[in-house]
Amino acid sequence: MKYRLLYIAFLMVFIPVVAQAQVNPPTPQQRRNLQQDNTEERLASQYYRNKEYDKAAALYEKLYDKSPTQYYYTYYYFCLIQLREYQKANKLVKKQIRKYPQIIKYHVDLGYVYIQAGEAVRAEKEFEEALKKLTPNIAQIKNLANAFYARGQIDYATETYNKGRKLVKNEYGFHFEMANLYKLSGNYTAMIDEYLAELMENPESIQSVQNRLQVAVNNDSEGTVTDYLWKSLLQLNQKDPENLETAEMLLWLSVQIKDFTFALTQAKSLDRRYNEEGDRVFEVAELCVSNAEYEEAVEAFTYVINKGEQYPYYMESLTGLLNARYLKIINDFTYQEEDLLALENDYITTIEAFGMNRFSIPLMRDLAHLQAFYLDKLPESVELLEHAIKIPNAPANTIALSKIELADIYLFSGEVWEATLLYSQVDKAFKNNPLGHLAKYKNARLTYYIGEFEWARAQLDVLKAATSKLIANDAMELSLLISDNMDPDSSMNGLLIFAKADLLSYQNKDDLALQTLDSIYLIGLYHPLFDEVLFKKAEIMIKKGHYDEADSLLQRVVDYYPFDILADDALFLRAEIHEQQFNNIEQAMDLYQELLLNYPGSLYVVEARKRFRNLRNDNI
Repeated sequence: MKYRLLYIAFLMVFIPVVAQAQVNPPTPQQRRNLQQDNTEERLASQYYRNKEYDKAAALYEKLYDKSPTQYYYTYYYFCLIQLREYQKANKLVKKQIRKYPQIIKYHVDLGYVYIQAGEAVRAEKEFEEALKKLTPNIAQIKNLANAFYARGQIDYATETYNKGRKLVKNEYGFHFEMANLYKLSGNYTAMIDEYLAELMENPESIQSVQNRLQVAVNNDSEGTVTDYLWKSLLQLNQKDPENLETAEMLLWLSVQIKDFTFALTQAKSLDRRYNEEGDRVFEVAELCVSNAEYEEAVEAFTYVINKGEQYPYYMESLTGLLNARYLKIINDFTYQEEDLLALENDYITTIEAFGMNRFSIPLMRDLAHLQAFYLDKLPESVELLEHAIKIPNAPANTIALSKIELADIYLFSGEVWEATLLYSQVDKAFKNNPLGHLAKYKNARLTYYIGEFEWARAQLDVLKAATSKLIANDAMELSLLISDNMDPDSSMNGLLIFAKADLLSYQNKDDLALQTLDSIYLIGLYHPLFDEVLFKKAEIMIKKGHYDEADSLLQRVVDYYPFDILADDALFLRAEIHEQQFNNIEQAMDLYQELLLNYPGSLYVVEARKRFRNLRNDNI
């Protein structure tokens, strides 16, 4: 008790003294010194940024002598290196080593001085000294490796991590750090080995591993990185077929390289193995649709549907299945009317089974499109969409999409003012939203169809900054079509005819559209629209399934207008026709290669390169 009282008495005397010392303001001289240091530091920094290293060095030397902090040391050191004052730099670093012997990265600084001075042997000795002093401390290992990396000593940085692994044993593997060094040195196989080693040791790192590998796969123009990664994953999977992370990586990679057949097989396998709810398979199905792999999409959606109504993706898969079947039919261009009628019947049966409610609106919308654009059942399609729009408690965006579809059908049937009214409603209700941008673009396209070019271009110019890249690109393309193809006398006769033909093609009046396009040639011996005419006629021929004629028209675009904006589009489309329709692999490869060589700035370059490699069988 006596000691406690003495302690309290001590605190009562001491604390006020300390508190007083803490609150006492600096003396005028201290303030002046501090102000001078701040001024000199700002001035030194300005000199350094301006590369006036001699002036900066003088100030940093003074500041370092007053306060030998790491900050002042670093800038003073770099100034001396830039000024090639290697003796001064040598003394500076050795002073730091004596003062802080436990900070081994200073040996790297000294070694770098020797390298700059041309003394490679002494530099190597310092680097080895740093490695010799390495301890089982993860932070120290990383700091030393970073110091080597910062001085361009990638091999020594790698050696640091290798020795660090042995020192810390199983505590930390430094796989991400090593992978980054291998990437910088161009050793991509070693990089992949490190990422996969990290994954095997720490399964929870799978997302980080995928993020890093995705960059490598996307930049893999020759396919060597992807090929090695694929083979490595297959080997790991064969060693341990039950390993979830390896299986997920194979699924992820197959999606990256768009091998959807393998992706679907892998997704179904994982779904069965872990008794999941079909989410992986559903995701693959949607990717298949967006990549025009409709057969795989149908198989994937069917798998999810067969799991049963109790699963969360059942209704969406029903919608997706019908949509995939519909897209497969219309993109094949060889469909028969009975195919469309069978699909229509399946839509009707599905809608009747679930009722006309807010959940079945997407089905109603797709059915209406099928009836209007392919089955000549305009009254039925309009009635169906008008009913869908009036369904209570439906999400606003679902109703908006139905309005846009109804407007499309009105435009298809020639009821222009009904169409523009609906487009405008959605545009107004969804300002600064992708839905509103879509409606605005379709309204601008409508005004282009009817010859209101200036108003259309004004709206399209607004949409060039749309958040949706697809809408922005479409707006840019249509705006350029208008601005680049006006008649020399500003009468716009050629553009009026072309826009009319464009609308006729939209309305599936293809023969009349072709006749209208041909009338543009009557305007004169030359018109800036002539390449557009050839390309549009080729699109119509593809739509009609006349691929030979389409190929001939596209070849004329490339031959006659090689420097116009549609040349690379025509070349890519020709290659696609030869690959997918004619099965002429050699000719397709030649066309893809021609695009890569002659149009290196084309938007199709990446896809053309992938397809060329696939056809050459040097990819996965």
